[in-house]
This record gives sequence, structure tokens and C-alpha cells, in this order.
Amino acid sequence: MSEQRTVTGTPGDSGGESVTTVVVAGLCNLGIAFAKAVAGAISGSSAMLSEAAHSFADTVTEVLLFLSLKRSARPADDEHPLGYGRERYLWALLASFATFVGGAVFSIHDGIHTFQYGEELGSPALSYLILAVAFVLESVSLSRTVRQLRGETRRHRVGGYRYLRHTPDTAVKAVFLEDCAALVGLLFAFGGLLGAQLTGDALWDGLASVLIGALLAWVAYVLARDNASLLIGRSLPERDERAITEALTAQPQVVRVLDLVTSVHGPDDVLVAAKVDFADLATATDIETACDRAERAVRHAVPSVTRVYLDPTPPRT
Repeated sequence: MSEQRTVTGTPGDSGGESVTTVVVAGLCNLGIAFAKAVAGAISGSSAMLSEAAHSFADTVTEVLLFLSLKRSARPADDEHPLGYGRERYLWALLASFATFVGGAVFSIHDGIHTFQYGEELGSPALSYLILAVAFVLESVSLSRTVRQLRGETRRHRVGGYRYLRHTPDTAVKAVFLEDCAALVGLLFAFGGLLGAQLTGDALWDGLASVLIGALLAWVAYVLARDNASLLIGRSLPERDERAITEALTAQPQVVRVLDLVTSVHGPDDVLVAAKVDFADLATATDIETACDRAERAVRHAVPSVTRVYLDPTPPRT
């Protein structure tokens, strides 16, 4: 680039909130996992054992997400001049594999085993109690995540669905999806236990286990896809790129934006590079002033932008 103007911002406070959300979810899942495992062992229910595997997998996921948030927060250095932001997506990708292997595969295998060989069902009373307590604790974790999501949607001025679909904060998305899946999984487990108790047929319990596994496989797929996309390098949504282009072209000395590239490195760490056609009669001082104003305008339009590189480029004839 013939001339570069750089701005380095300070990430927002969403990182601290994400850590708290992950820790709350992890502690809830760990306690629930042990309780479900005990209930599953006593009742002989494959659905309860699948739910225990589900919660243990979620706990491992939260540990990996916590690690991803801490390691990605390290400041830039000579070896990594753009920082470590994308490392969070590496660990989050591994977390999605943990959900799939530790939860989905075990649950589906256990359900199929029940289909083939049946199971000895003990008293389901303890399982019902554990399911009720787990539902309350998972609801507490989900309410914490929803509060953060509402704050983020207000900050970014977008709807909840759009935020979840496009957010680079995959830790919050992972906790939200896992909490929702946990509540649905508890309903599956309850239905399986009740069906087996009323009919005396363990088929219902095995079916619940398979459904829990399928649900976890879907969550793992969604999270793996999003984290892989961000790890490879993903641009901002079209809406944000359009806002950046408008902010640049609104500057007095800017004729038009010839090329725009955005690259997401973290929830509050986005790089913007653009080839800009400045007015022909603009002096070097005019261009420097315009670049400085353009940087501030871009940061105002999209607060997550931390670096802006502008390249004065004549239009192609």
C-alpha cells in the first residue's frame, strides 16, 4: 500500500461477560452431570446415562471455551502482530468435537444398544427428581446467557436471531445452544422414562437416548461449521461492510471505494483494508486528514473495527 493509516482499538467488555457466562454454565453442567450419572446407574435408564454424558460433554466444552477466551486475550507481539484473537476459534472447534464424541456418539450408541438388548429399569423416582433439579439449573444458566445476548443485540443494534447467526463470539453462541439443547434433552429423557414406566417397554428410553444424541450432533455441527469459518478467516456481514463503505464515501475528499476487505479476528477485533479513490486535486495533507476522519467514521459505524488500512488508489482507466 502506498500509504497506510492504522488505528488500534480496545476490545469491548463482552469478553469479560463471555467468561462469566462460560464459568456459570460449566459449574451448572458439572453438578448436573454427577447427579444424572448417579440417577442413571440406579434406575438403569439409558436416557439418563445419555443425559449424564451430555452434561459431562458440556462441562468439557465449557473448559475448552474458557481456555479459548483466556488464550485469545493475549496482546499482540512481534511474532503475532495481529494478536491471538483467532486462537479462540481453534479451541472452540475442539469443544464442538468434544460435544459430538463425548455426547452424541455415546448417546446414540447407548440408545441402539437398548433397542437391541433391552435394559433392566429400576425405580425412576430419583431420575425424575434429578431431571427437575437439572431443568432449574439449566434454566438459570440459560437466563444468564440470554441476558448477555440481549445486551449484545442492543450494543450492535441487531435482532437476536441475526446476532446468533453472524456473531463471532462463538463462546456465547455455544453456551446458548448447549443450554437450549440441554433443556430439550431433559424433556426427551423425561418422556423416555415416562413412556418406559407406563408401557414397561425400554424402547421408549432407548428412543429418548437416540434423540438426545441426534440433538447433540446437530449442535456440534453448527458450532464446528461456525468456528471453522472464523478460523479460516471470515468477513463482516454485508450490512456492516455496506456501513463501512458509506462511512468512507461520506468523507469530502473520497470519490469512491474501489475495493473493501474485512477480516474478523475476534468479537471486538476486526481488520478493515480498502483501496480508496481520492479527489484528483487533493493534496497529501488533504489525504492524511481524510484518512484520519475516515478511520474515526468507520469505527463509529462498526464499533468492533480495531484496525483500518486505507490505500489511496487511482481508478482503473
